[in-house]
Amino acid sequence: MEETNPTDQPRVEADQDNPIPVMNEPSPASYSMLEPRMKKVYGAYYKELYFTPERRVLDPKIQELISIAASLVAKCDGCIDGHLKKAISLGATKEEISETISIAAAINAAAMIDLSDRAAVRLGLNHFPMMARVRQADSNGDGA
Repeated sequence: MEETNPTDQPRVEADQDNPIPVMNEPSPASYSMLEPRMKKVYGAYYKELYFTPERRVLDPKIQELISIAASLVAKCDGCIDGHLKKAISLGATKEEISETISIAAAINAAAMIDLSDRAAVRLGLNHFPMMARVRQADSNGDGA
């Protein structure tokens, strides 16, 4: 079995001035597999969305909270880190961030139910048919 040297592992640090742990090792170049012209298109879109305040409709903190939720559902580590940092810098409270995470979790859970419901229809599955009848009776006012 090969031993790993602790110095080979990326170091993550946090301090009082920067409470969010940040790797202090260089990471691979972002966008290294994206053609330069497409990187430019993406950059322009991102700049328009996040760095054009005269066209902004949402409050910047709300925009970052939404971005956190979307990043969580999309499972984008770099996005999550960046939007958390920005939301905190804009004054987002731990309660607001917690609620944002809870909303993302609820949306992700609902997506799983939706996907499994559609799979059940495609495959002709109905594992718990009695539950469906109880819900239908309840919605008609006939259930107990």
